[in-house]
Amino acid sequence: MRKLFAIILVCCLVAGLALGCSPSTETKERVVNLGGIFPMTGASATFGASSKNAEVMAAEEWNAAGGAMVDGVKTTVNVIVEDDQGSPEVGASAAQKLINQDQVIGVIGAVMSKVSLAVAPICQAAGIPEISPTSTNVKVTLVGDYIFRACFIDPFQGTVMAKYAYETLGVKTAAVLYDNGNDYNKGLAENFKAAFEKLGGKVVAYEAFTDEEKTVDYKAQLTTIKAAKPEFLYLPNYYGSAALQLKQAREMGLNVPAGGGDGWDCS
Repeated sequence: MRKLFAIILVCCLVAGLALGCSPSTETKERVVNLGGIFPMTGASATFGASSKNAEVMAAEEWNAAGGAMVDGVKTTVNVIVEDDQGSPEVGASAAQKLINQDQVIGVIGAVMSKVSLAVAPICQAAGIPEISPTSTNVKVTLVGDYIFRACFIDPFQGTVMAKYAYETLGVKTAAVLYDNGNDYNKGLAENFKAAFEKLGGKVVAYEAFTDEEKTVDYKAQLTTIKAAKPEFLYLPNYYGSAALQLKQAREMGLNVPAGGGDGWDCS
């Protein structure tokens, strides 16, 4: 963790120095602010909590080891975390606050692709590095040269799951149920479908809903999916809704193998 944090912090410090934020030579120690934008509340709060804990722990390790010498001045880090509530609009406001008010040297986050896509243009315009730990939508890092990620992208995830279903499980038909209001879910769904069909499989049902944070009833879509008789069910959604979808699918007698993306990993 410390090695990764060191790389991130060095990038942020370099950017900060380029913006004229070098520490005064009159001081022997300086504390710089490093921002975090995570969903601390809402349906994806588990992701927010783990991301915040990781950033805070890494900063504590960094500071305990002495921080870094910048222009001959000992430099340590103060972490400031903002709650994006899983909302692009709230995330954008958080980025503005961190940059303009807190004068952060960099931003860790957001974790959700839809939020990172709102935050990235703000950080890019300000010349502030943004490093998302989990935003997999391919468009995120295309915003500019100050925007980075520390994870794989949707085309990779979708393709790997398609290959696993087709080649390892040996299924030839699949169904997809995804949130069409979220860039992350849509990206995974589209890439899984494309890869599965390229391999020779057939997506017999491609069902959508809107807003997994509010939707609790998936029976209509699952009824359509069950009627199509798929051998595999792909749910490229976050852990809360995926668990509910699987529960309802099993209750309906749809007992085929199921898979998803990294949005499942905090279930």
